[in-house]
Amino acid sequence: MSEALLTPLTARRGGPLTGRIRVPGDKSISHRALILGAMTVGETRISGLLEGEDVLNTASAMRALGARVESLGGGNWSIHGVGVGGFAEPAAPLDFGNSGTGCRLVMGAVAGCPITAVFDGDASLRKRPMRRIVDPLVKMGARVLDQADGGRLPLTLKGATDPLPLEYETPVASAQIKSAVLLAGLAAPGETIVIETEASRDHTEKMLKHFGARIASKPHGDHGRRIVLQGQPELEPAAIAVPADPSSAAFPLVGALIVPGSEVILDGVMLNPLRTGLFTTLREMGARIAEENKRDEGGEEVADLRVSYSTLKGVEVPAARAPSMIDEYLILAVAAAFAEGTTRMRGLKELRVKESDRLEATADMLRVNGVKVEIEDDDLIVHGGGGVTGGGNVNTHMDHRIAMSALMMGLASKEPVRIDDSAFIATSFPAFVDLMKGLGANLSADLS
Repeated sequence: MSEALLTPLTARRGGPLTGRIRVPGDKSISHRALILGAMTVGETRISGLLEGEDVLNTASAMRALGARVESLGGGNWSIHGVGVGGFAEPAAPLDFGNSGTGCRLVMGAVAGCPITAVFDGDASLRKRPMRRIVDPLVKMGARVLDQADGGRLPLTLKGATDPLPLEYETPVASAQIKSAVLLAGLAAPGETIVIETEASRDHTEKMLKHFGARIASKPHGDHGRRIVLQGQPELEPAAIAVPADPSSAAFPLVGALIVPGSEVILDGVMLNPLRTGLFTTLREMGARIAEENKRDEGGEEVADLRVSYSTLKGVEVPAARAPSMIDEYLILAVAAAFAEGTTRMRGLKELRVKESDRLEATADMLRVNGVKVEIEDDDLIVHGGGGVTGGGNVNTHMDHRIAMSALMMGLASKEPVRIDDSAFIATSFPAFVDLMKGLGANLSADLS
């Protein structure tokens, strides 16, 4: 992208962050609600859908596959589904923009249908590996007709005419691999079984059950799960209320922890235990995060989080916690930079295959702002000194989470922090800048 088309943004120190906000609906649940709604027979209503670019691209893909998908305004959507195995062949490539989740889950859904579809995305998504998603789908009867080098996008997938059930052990803890296999398994007879040695987020299993599928999940080994899905159900329409996204809540939450005098309330944040590793880690560091008004929304436990400025200390974060906070290590690294002492985050290999190589990009983001940081194998080590000098220009690598993490750092560092491009924040958190400014954040398009 040329320099002229970039939208830089600068964060600088100011007063405390105060107020009450609701961050956007959970991205993982929003993708799944659209896809599973399109695989039911009848109308599904969704409230609180995240209307970021990633999710809107999934909505467009469902339309291209034959479902009727309409926005009713205010985050409310209607989907008239085509049933399991009922997708129509799309007339043009399915463009998922920046979204690995949308692309990989829809690959699974398409693999169980006798159609051919081309999957594509932006320059960032074209760099991300797809082979580990496609490999089990091929075992279920799908075929890859064309692909870029290394099993990357653009990729042409021909779904199975007669999908086969599969028992599959995932090579890494990945909700995307698991979900792709389960979505393909809906169209197969008999039982499709997914085995995880480390449990990943379980939104697909919960939502499949919500729509009437017969699915059971049991412990497997010390940390894993064995999931058994009965194939060929008729999924029934069911209303979905999307709770607030804990991954999006992480940014104002850490902002409140590191900006002196802050107190922020985040409404209706999902507390699924497979998504709350960041909150656990921050509490171990001394963060004051109180849960208020616990309740159930859309089959998930939620609560309002009251977050207050805190003196943080360095901790060791075990590798086993990675699946429950894989998207939050960037903003945790910012919190660690403001903590006293060293924080070691273990087992972050998966960060290397996200929207960017997030492990290297996180280290670069910290270094350019005066923080001492090291990478040892797949561990990230941040040496906090209770404060950050700042003054750096951060390369976001077209990655929304790097952009938001760097801006939170700038709100508490001695010197302003500038990011080269804020445009990609819209993929997950379109109102981020306005909401943060409403809390008192000093964000501007220049350094003046």
